[in-house]
Amino acid sequence: MREEIPSPMTGAAAFERYVGIDYSGAETPTSSLKGLRVYVAQQGIAPSELPPPPSPRKYWTRRGIAEWLLELLAEPAPTLVGIDHAFSFPIRYFETHHLEPDWSSFLKDFRTHWPTDGDNIDVDCVRDGFAGDGAARMGSAKWRRVTETLCKAKSVFHFDVPGSVAKSTHAGLPWLLLLREQLGSQLHFWPFDGWAIPRGHSAIAEVYPSLWSKALPREDRTPDQHDAYAVTAMLERLDRSGDIAKLWEPALTPQERAVAQVEGWILGVMPTTGGSR
Repeated sequence: MREEIPSPMTGAAAFERYVGIDYSGAETPTSSLKGLRVYVAQQGIAPSELPPPPSPRKYWTRRGIAEWLLELLAEPAPTLVGIDHAFSFPIRYFETHHLEPDWSSFLKDFRTHWPTDGDNIDVDCVRDGFAGDGAARMGSAKWRRVTETLCKAKSVFHFDVPGSVAKSTHAGLPWLLLLREQLGSQLHFWPFDGWAIPRGHSAIAEVYPSLWSKALPREDRTPDQHDAYAVTAMLERLDRSGDIAKLWEPALTPQERAVAQVEGWILGVMPTTGGSR
């Protein structure tokens, strides 16, 4: 973990832009996916959907989103990004596979075994043994992270069931590694780089749209659109009000806090959070 700069964001809004991404682990990284939705907002301006760059593809691709984020987050304007898939795995996974409890090392090890950022590789290709070596890095659907247990979310290894984030997680992790390697300290990965975010930095966090989507009218948006919209709207609202500072520091026990810096944490989940994913 990089050294934490003790300047937690409180008071005035700390970010200039907000991005909410409803993710999808379907098909390949270059597939145009209706379930991939991106919304963007600025301070005091309602979120609007961002279409992909002009191309024969109608919808975003996972590769396209990663490349767009690389450009956006390299700009000086502090930006907060929320993505709807897990950023890490339960501590049991690290123990079972004898991995160092270090998030950056985890991402590299995962990418080696699950190369789901390959143009013609989907999650099922790895699961079925046609690419990578997923068999050497599997997990049990009974394993859950602390944050998932608190909000009653499904395991990141619970495939092929409604509401599962297993595929999107296994498809999205290699792109987090790309962002980390390309942007370095420009981008703060919460909470792996520390619970407090230095002012002036862009940040990226795991989000759970169900925590917020029901509180906002859906209007004419599809479920995927509304999830991305809700994340963007709430990030902007919470930052502008100063309430987001409470989310950066959930009331965890010292043991939970140490584990969460390996397993990751869902922004907005507190010890009393309930719900289902």
